[in-house]
Amino acid sequence: MRALLLTRYGGPDVAELHDVPRPEAGPDDVLVRVRAAGLNPVDFKTRQGMLKPVQRYSLPVVMGNELAGTVEACGRGVTRFAAGDRVFARMPKGAMGALAEYAAVPQDALAHMPATLDFAAAAGIPLAGLTALQALRDELKLMPGSRVFIPGGAGGVGTFAIQIAKWLGAEVTTTASPRGRALVERLGADTVIDYTAQRFEDHVRDMDGAFDLLGGETLEKCFGVVKRGGTVVSVAGMPEPLTARKDLGRGPLLTALFWIASYRLRAQAAKNGVTYRYLFMHPSGAELAELAALVDDGKLAPVIDRTFPFAEVAQAFAYLESGRAKGKVVVNIQD
Repeated sequence: MRALLLTRYGGPDVAELHDVPRPEAGPDDVLVRVRAAGLNPVDFKTRQGMLKPVQRYSLPVVMGNELAGTVEACGRGVTRFAAGDRVFARMPKGAMGALAEYAAVPQDALAHMPATLDFAAAAGIPLAGLTALQALRDELKLMPGSRVFIPGGAGGVGTFAIQIAKWLGAEVTTTASPRGRALVERLGADTVIDYTAQRFEDHVRDMDGAFDLLGGETLEKCFGVVKRGGTVVSVAGMPEPLTARKDLGRGPLLTALFWIASYRLRAQAAKNGVTYRYLFMHPSGAELAELAALVDDGKLAPVIDRTFPFAEVAQAFAYLESGRAKGKVVVNIQD
């Protein structure tokens, strides 16, 4: 089968299409014929080696973290899926493998994809959708009447976050360029700050929480717009101790390293009376089924910016890394 193989860490040239053996499905695995795979910043960060302290792969490894396709075969312990089912998944941590013609997926990471979507649209949901759901519902604990700030709302995770926050009953403030304003308003954003002309810290106050998607200076300024006792959750900042213990299941060494690395951010948060949390999302077939139900009920819609054929996966990565995408970038693996 054809697959995007990472042979060493580095620039775009270190991941290439190769013929590799088709994976075997274990007892609790489902062999999926991949029809489409979504791309995410974690993919090029993995390729660059930026995530080696968190997840070091045994190279060469097939890339890709989310997919949609049809069930080809099931392991003897699989009870919830059958050949021909249309499914989608966020691949397990430590595995990847979505950018290939076939992938072996543990059944607990898999769900039936929304009946109302095609494969390309469904492939854009798992990683970003689960990230937004876990950040907003589980970490920020949004509820009706909550006020949340989501900088970067027109991006892959942001487009899901706005919709899920509104589903949870929250009031949403976000940032966008003039080009992205119509999109985030259509998704339900209540207040939109034009980051090309305004500083959000001059206009945003007393948020119950913030979901940072950009990191850097944006993250640091989020501490000042959340009211005391609130929480800032980031997927673009520096991992903190709870990330090692809760999200990665790691021991004291990584916990201590994250404690040191995140000290300045945690100190800034504490100075403002807020809590800082870095989220490394976890795969969940059960939560994917929730997202599928929201899609079929008309409460959630993936935003797909562009799709690319598998032969142009390098161009797809280049477009993603350019930062111009509004919504998700998806690769069609098989027509």
